[in-house]
Amino acid sequence: MEPGISLSKTDIVENILLCFETVNGSCKRSIFPPTIRVLLYLLLGSMSVLTVCGNLLVIIPIIHFKQLHTPTNYLILSLAVSDLLLGVLVMPPRMVYSAESCWYFGDLFCKIYTSTDVMLCNTSILNLCFISIDRYYAVCRPLLYRIKITVHVVLIMILVTWTVSAGVGFSMIFLELNIWGMEDFYYKNVACEGGCILFQNKVSSIVASVISFYIPGVGMLSIYLKIFLIAQRQARSIQGTTNQNSVGKSQRKATKTLAIIMGVFLSFWTPFFVINCIDPFISYSTPPVLFETLIWIGYLNSTINPMVYAFFYSWFRKAFRIIISGQIFQPDSSEIQLFSE
Repeated sequence: MEPGISLSKTDIVENILLCFETVNGSCKRSIFPPTIRVLLYLLLGSMSVLTVCGNLLVIIPIIHFKQLHTPTNYLILSLAVSDLLLGVLVMPPRMVYSAESCWYFGDLFCKIYTSTDVMLCNTSILNLCFISIDRYYAVCRPLLYRIKITVHVVLIMILVTWTVSAGVGFSMIFLELNIWGMEDFYYKNVACEGGCILFQNKVSSIVASVISFYIPGVGMLSIYLKIFLIAQRQARSIQGTTNQNSVGKSQRKATKTLAIIMGVFLSFWTPFFVINCIDPFISYSTPPVLFETLIWIGYLNSTINPMVYAFFYSWFRKAFRIIISGQIFQPDSSEIQLFSE
């Protein structure tokens, strides 16, 4: 996903050393003042903890409360799991790498880590794609919704999401498709001991970005634009019962919330994918510190998502109160109604 090159010379660097002083071909290490390193660990560590805790507060209610066992919420659950795994598996190693500017966890774990990073990014956007399809049927084809979007269909969507994402992430890294045709240049000029980067040639950066980000992003924007136009038309022409109006408003509110989730994702990740496409064509001259910053901005999306749920979903807020008060451990707590049908 990212060329994740370690932080380089900046105004706050005191000295340049090697990651491994006794190893030939060691990467350069940027030594930051203790205060800066502590602040980096506090900031990035807090972001990781918030990501894990926030997404747990989305996952637990959807699993526990029977009222939340709906096709849409299963897709939200899959998205929250991918965000949670990013906070558990990707952010902590990246935090150390960003603060220390060296990778101390070995080459094999670097490949697993990078593959997981790519996988979870693809998982997020595929989840969002299927969520947009769910919302299209809910708002634009309500009579077909219960027929087309069943729990069985959603489970297939989730299976496809995780299988395809894992295949793309791990095959790209372990088959070295990202450096195909540039192996000699990569191993002579880029690879070094203590580094963990995803170097991409021109074809790889363009193809991966277009397939994994731009095409799904444009597709989702088109779907939500169509939903918006149809919802506006429905709002002007509603002549049904109060119950029908209430159901329609509920679906539109859910659609608005999930559209915001999608918009946040695209906003946070677009800067990185733009630079990722441009970098190979400017001789990989993008400042490493800029790449690091854009990567963490992308990761911040996984931290923000639960906050969007908390702001827009009353069931999330009620579930949160039930969890922190301990009511969730009472018998039959799974039967609690979090919202009126």
